[in-house]
Amino acid sequence: MAEDVVALARFYASPHGRVVIATLRARLRVLWPVRPGARTLGLGYALPFLRIWRTEERDCTVACLPAQFGAARWPRRRPSLACLANEDRLPFPDLLFDRVLVVHGLEHAGHARRMLREVWRVLKDDGRLMVVVPNRTGWWAYAEATPFGHGRPFSARQLSTLLASAMFREVRRDGALFVPPFPWRTLLRGAAAWERVGRRIGPRFAGVAIIEAEKDLFGAIPVPVAEAGSVRRPRSVVAADPG
Repeated sequence: MAEDVVALARFYASPHGRVVIATLRARLRVLWPVRPGARTLGLGYALPFLRIWRTEERDCTVACLPAQFGAARWPRRRPSLACLANEDRLPFPDLLFDRVLVVHGLEHAGHARRMLREVWRVLKDDGRLMVVVPNRTGWWAYAEATPFGHGRPFSARQLSTLLASAMFREVRRDGALFVPPFPWRTLLRGAAAWERVGRRIGPRFAGVAIIEAEKDLFGAIPVPVAEAGSVRRPRSVVAADPG
């Protein structure tokens, strides 16, 4: 299900999916307020959430879906701003985006670190990355009737470690989707209350882990040999015997 754009679109068009959209949009809007003129990339299947930041015609907000997902049109009633690409070869120049949002991306990536290194390349030096993944300790990671029940779930610590390996530094950690992952009307109507209570309990029980990160620019600078604790040794030269 999670690797098929048609099934993803079908879920998010359902009452269950609309509650997920509203819940995640509310949290993402708090974490990333609107910045007029900012360039934003949605990577993975971020289409239901990108409308938060596309408020004006001059806002540059685009979507890039993994090739294995299939093509999708976004936005619907305007010229499409969505494309397909291999996860480790994004069709954008260096240092283009102010923000990159990854949803339904890392958990399905064949090479998650390569994907993040491509994000590092296209993100401005002062840009921010937001990653949303199924939380390993939450209920949604085991709900196969939802997109979050497919692919590799992460704990917040695992995600932070993966980001560090791709030269990102964690800025803040959050979570969302505390409502149980069942399409029951009673639960769906009380989703907002579940979020309020869940935030008091803690992100450990959230359905998704959310981490915001920035580039670790110092991690990209090679350490001189002397600073690494190595002793520079003189080279030995063997001279030929003149006799």
